[in-house]
Amino acid sequence: MNNHNKAPVDILLTQPVPEAIDAELVSAYAVHRLYQHAEPQQLLREVGPRIRGVVTGGAKGLSNALMDQLPALQIIAISGIGTDAVDLRHAASRGIQVTTTPGVLTDDVADMALGLIINTLRRMGEGERLVRDGLWGTVNLPLARKVSGIELGIVGLGQVGKAIAQRAAAFNMRIAYNGRREQPESGYRYEPDLVELARSVDVLVLAASADGGQVLVTAEVLEALGPEGYLVNVARGKLVDEAALVEALREQRIAGAGLDVFVDEPNVPEALRDLNHVSLQPHRGSATQQTRLEMGRMVLQNLQASFRGELPPNRVI
Repeated sequence: MNNHNKAPVDILLTQPVPEAIDAELVSAYAVHRLYQHAEPQQLLREVGPRIRGVVTGGAKGLSNALMDQLPALQIIAISGIGTDAVDLRHAASRGIQVTTTPGVLTDDVADMALGLIINTLRRMGEGERLVRDGLWGTVNLPLARKVSGIELGIVGLGQVGKAIAQRAAAFNMRIAYNGRREQPESGYRYEPDLVELARSVDVLVLAASADGGQVLVTAEVLEALGPEGYLVNVARGKLVDEAALVEALREQRIAGAGLDVFVDEPNVPEALRDLNHVSLQPHRGSATQQTRLEMGRMVLQNLQASFRGELPPNRVI
């Protein structure tokens, strides 16, 4: 990838990547691992001026403070589809390219959403803990909620939202959605008012982009969801008023929640960890070997194109 007569391009990794992708990066570039360094600022002082590429995740992104310590930065290659953790305007002002890995993680995130719906409504986590703790036969769990045939509300009918709806249809779920615009060709019921959507469904699934940064699921939305309603979030934690969610769950003003994402990852409120009617995952929507490898290959393609002076194939800016 690099001319052997030239020094390799310096790149910064903010988090681990799959071994096969890591090996390709190491063979092509001078790789510096911010996530492994005991003194990150010392590393940045030493290599920051030489860094031309950053590989990061959608949730971690790259702060402006860190970006500004990299004067030669040419490309921020995000392994993921979210750009909310990178200030695109700031990057553009410096002529820095930002790329993502669209399309490949759609199925995995949609699968996670369905898994959380089933796990939460059927109270599978409680059942597993009971069996593991040797309490089967001595403790009676409350009856669960039937999954098939429920009213499902999807917030954000993009690629992931559509994939969730496709899966939900196989469970005979009746589907409605909220988004920036109506999509009549989808065949699903459009509800422009999120509060009204929450009021009309059994489960509200968040699959919206967080690029706008605003809270979508407010205390009012949770109140409308009601004591028999469930919230599932596979988008971004900051789309939900987390404090209001904790209170609604504690006071049983909603029936439960299935969460793969949180406001301040990896810090999950203790209140959420203590509640039986909440299913929790450590932001693993796209965490399969197959998808992470494909995402990694797209990162490699974006880096290669940028360093060859070409426009990367998955450029956002």
